Amino acid sequence: MNVPMLDLKAQYASIKNEIRQAVDEVLESQHFILGPSVAKLEEEIAAYSHCRYALGVSSGTDAILLALMGLGVGQGDTVITTTFTFFATAGCIARLGAKPLFVDIDPVTFNISADGLEHLLSSLSEGELSRVKAVVPVHLFGQMADMGRIVPLCKKYGLKIIEDAAQAIGSECPYEGTAHRAGSLGDIGCFSFFPSKNLGGIGDGGMVVTNDPTLYEKMKLLRAHGSSPKYYHKVVGGNFRLDEIQAAVLSVKLKYLDTWTEKRQKNAQRYDCLLSDLTKAPLITPKALPGYRHIYNQYCIRTEKRDELKSYLAGNGVSTEIYYPLPMHLQECFAYLGYSARQFPDAEKTSAETLALPVYPEMGTEVLEHVAGLIRGFY
Repeated sequence: MNVPMLDLKAQYASIKNEIRQAVDEVLESQHFILGPSVAKLEEEIAAYSHCRYALGVSSGTDAILLALMGLGVGQGDTVITTTFTFFATAGCIARLGAKPLFVDIDPVTFNISADGLEHLLSSLSEGELSRVKAVVPVHLFGQMADMGRIVPLCKKYGLKIIEDAAQAIGSECPYEGTAHRAGSLGDIGCFSFFPSKNLGGIGDGGMVVTNDPTLYEKMKLLRAHGSSPKYYHKVVGGNFRLDEIQAAVLSVKLKYLDTWTEKRQKNAQRYDCLLSDLTKAPLITPKALPGYRHIYNQYCIRTEKRDELKSYLAGNGVSTEIYYPLPMHLQECFAYLGYSARQFPDAEKTSAETLALPVYPEMGTEVLEHVAGLIRGFY
């Protein structure tokens, strides 16, 4: 039995007619850039994320870049984030001439450690703190970071928050007794619509959300080369626009997102059950924290025999993925920052042990049990 990491063909087959109709309507209109489909999707994503405003952008990476630009991050500034993330989180900071300042992770959730963040902030001098413009917590694999602690910490030090929610649309965490959606607790939230995401387009796409009208207007200006009106440029912006075809497809898919999330959650629970007797040793399954809505963009296990297990599963037709093999502080392009090996032990250990299993919504019980059975057989 061959099991892909993600079966986008199965998803497409279930909504093919709706997708084609939506695309045809855009083609008939011949309106491809920032038209009614983008405006409609922006309203829908803002409402879904419990935010006042949303702006469609060209990718999740550009969402982060636009958010940083919206906060005025630039040369000589510092931005704090996790070392265990996709490159775009740190790369966008560096692209603007700012310095990424890394924090280790919580080994249970894989998200930025609130303890580590607090320790870092308390250890910075007054001059160093004055250069810190923002904190970028990453809601990794579909579960939000500990915003209950991160938000008060940032308020204490007067820091802005950009939520990197590229993998976490619709996820929730408790804050002051209420469940809050990803993107709604920070100053700006960033989503990715890369095809492999829970809500994926048919190409690149992304979104920023905010509750701040001033930030919204500034990012709206920056999204289209900083021009208003056309050809009159108030600031230097970029070309960060989401196209109409992507927006039309995403609006169709958004209607099914909660159903797909529920199926992912059921698949994750099934894995938890089938692998439960292996979880003390030699394998650790992911943990959904109480009060959190984990959407399982990935289902990542941890094992010291990660590479051997990956090869074994591949030999038996099961695709897996490693997220992420090398943390940011050890990447060659960030050597100038002066970090060293063993500086962030939890992130480094996780990088050597984490393996993502297939968990896509269309994955039937028989297929999932087959994957779990292979893992049990391996051990």
